[in-house]
Amino acid sequence: MKKTLLVLALFASATTIFAQKKTTTSATVAFDATTEKDALPKAENKTVVAALDTKTGAIAFEAPVKSFAFSNPMIQEHFNGDKWMDSDKFPAFTYKGRITNLSAVTFTKDGTYTANTEGVLTVKGKEQKVKTPATIVVKGGKITSTSNFSINLAEYGISGAPIDGGKVAKEPKISVSAEF
Repeated sequence: MKKTLLVLALFASATTIFAQKKTTTSATVAFDATTEKDALPKAENKTVVAALDTKTGAIAFEAPVKSFAFSNPMIQEHFNGDKWMDSDKFPAFTYKGRITNLSAVTFTKDGTYTANTEGVLTVKGKEQKVKTPATIVVKGGKITSTSNFSINLAEYGISGAPIDGGKVAKEPKISVSAEF
């Protein structure tokens, strides 16, 4: 009887612990580096791994660089090349951070919440701090999150003639979305 109660208590504890950590393998990261001179430098990656810990507010994602899809194959080739992302040497973008106003989000109650996030975005081996608001929607036990921000390509060691010539935005818009 004691063993049965112990096993049930451990199971209940484990279920509670695991319910706090949410993950997905189909989050999306998109970026838009279009300019007046060129509407093509935008891409989307739908194979992003994302994690959210509803108890601590920890958030993270990892986006494989080669999984960004462009409408123009030539741009995709340049994007993955050694002068740009060097995706063979730096195969993923990563973000690790946290929700700084965790008490403003009730993950157990349906609603739309504004969360403030801060963390470190790593692109091409270079780390930069990022602060951005995120919208978190809780509906029927599902959690979705979206965030939009811009980055400065030069801060990540990304430069070149297309950027200098105005064909690629110096500060592309980034959009991250996930459903947990």
